[in-house]
Amino acid sequence: MKMFLLCPGQGAQSIGMGRVWSEANTTVRDTLSEADTILGNQLGQPLTKLCFEGPAESLNQTNVAQPALFAIGVAVWRALAEQGHELSGAAGLSLGEYTALVAAGVMDFSDGLRVVAERGRLMQAAAVARAGGMVAVIGAEDDVVAQLASDAAQGGVLSCANFNAPGQVVIAGDSDACDRAEALAAERGLRCSRLSVAGAFHSDHMAPAAEGLAKVLESVDLRAPSVPVWSNVTAQPHSSESSTIRANLVAQLTSPVRWAESCRNFPAAGTLEFHESAPGTVLRGLMRRIDRERKVTSHDEP
Repeated sequence: MKMFLLCPGQGAQSIGMGRVWSEANTTVRDTLSEADTILGNQLGQPLTKLCFEGPAESLNQTNVAQPALFAIGVAVWRALAEQGHELSGAAGLSLGEYTALVAAGVMDFSDGLRVVAERGRLMQAAAVARAGGMVAVIGAEDDVVAQLASDAAQGGVLSCANFNAPGQVVIAGDSDACDRAEALAAERGLRCSRLSVAGAFHSDHMAPAAEGLAKVLESVDLRAPSVPVWSNVTAQPHSSESSTIRANLVAQLTSPVRWAESCRNFPAAGTLEFHESAPGTVLRGLMRRIDRERKVTSHDEP
């Protein structure tokens, strides 16, 4: 049966990720070695050393986590393809969308790695330049969370950033607006949790990063996807037009990730197998909350 590939995003990283795959599989090992060569000393240490050994404070930095997750995701996808898995569609959560696009032949691995490394650097810089945060609201309907963000913004920036699954929505924006949202949530009997992130991703805080990313993407050759790849921005498959793909990738930085809606728009369960590339099992967990009929096989280890 054909496979639909799911690619994790930032937050799935952990020390040791990819190590077992690299020890067991030549394709994964060669791909990660290629990533080390492409990035050189750009991250301060070889990418593989950061993935396998950390430290956590380095691996969790946006400018490191993004190329690390991308390289491992592509490496494991290549290994799965060699094992006979035939791709019929793909999607990725935020950063993972780039992994999905490489799997579908939209961009080369080397170009994709350079783009996500720069994307991570730009997002880290935007986060440092403007104090922001993100708050996960648990167990509430989407419209209830949207109203919470609107009420707490008070003229500032605070909006829905990730629709991860039913009852799991993340809001992002100004730090003081996040403080107000937590207080309002408590008053309204809503459960919430402040996320340990560098800044307000997928909000207007990322506008400078989006501007920089647009310039980076203009220099990259993009091809039509060989299979449908879902866009986080539209919750629908990307167009075959390179200009539209670029525009959606740029918009993604300041737009909410519509993951739950995307998953509901995937092909019906029973028509193909859903597989999650490494690292972690985050997307399998989210799919259980979105649609239990779609069983996901994770490949955190061989």
